[in-house]
Amino acid sequence: MRNKKPPLERWLIKEYQKLNTQSLLPITAQNASGAEVKISSIEIAELCEKQHKNVIVDIRKMLAELKLNSADFSAQYQTKDGRMQPCFFLPKREALILVSGYRIDLRAKIIDRLDELEKRQRPKIPQSLPEALRFAAEQAEKVEQLALANKAQSEEIIALKTYFQEGLTPPQFVKGLNGVNCQQINEFLRSKGWLYKDNSKSWRVMSYVRDKYLTEQSRRIEVDPIERVEMTTYKPILLEKGAVRIFEFYMKGELPMRADWDGKFYHSSKVAV
Repeated sequence: MRNKKPPLERWLIKEYQKLNTQSLLPITAQNASGAEVKISSIEIAELCEKQHKNVIVDIRKMLAELKLNSADFSAQYQTKDGRMQPCFFLPKREALILVSGYRIDLRAKIIDRLDELEKRQRPKIPQSLPEALRFAAEQAEKVEQLALANKAQSEEIIALKTYFQEGLTPPQFVKGLNGVNCQQINEFLRSKGWLYKDNSKSWRVMSYVRDKYLTEQSRRIEVDPIERVEMTTYKPILLEKGAVRIFEFYMKGELPMRADWDGKFYHSSKVAV
């Protein structure tokens, strides 16, 4: 039986292979813009004249019935008063499934919006030789820029393997990720459905991510030595798959960032525990 590589190493190999083949992909309507068409729950709420919180409920119910992990679609947005709130970004398939139960006129708005987004992603076909030459030059420049970005990112994700340490809490792990607000990371993970607060206001790990992304350390403490009253405290501990997932959130710009962040993505050589 072959030895199974740890999750962090498997992810690094996968990402490195992806980076080495990405620049060779043909220019098509699907990959020309570098991203799949998605629509936010905020925009769905506006187009369908619904409260965003109700759309969030509909999306979570749909994803649960489809047996999809809501964390793969979730994100955060900043309200006018500066608070971070959960939202979702749905690909075309999931968006159409969601609105299939809405009124016909509301479904039409979502379909029209998705069509508009797809048209924006389609590359313009050159109609003359000068246009074709300009298009070729632009694509060559994009490939060169992509190669430089891929080189930097491949070095970054390979360095992540030496950065991760067992036994870290999420705030400890993100301390070394440039610009991340480590004081808000647990709230971010709560919005992703990883954490919750129990009756004692302690952070606990949700059951569906326990032993996958996070685990818990528990210990008994004495709160009343006279009456010999004890209580159990818990501490969420990050696992390798969880570290990989958080790093992916970081590289996508989804983690809560400090106001003084310089806009650069990198991590220190050692975790700042």
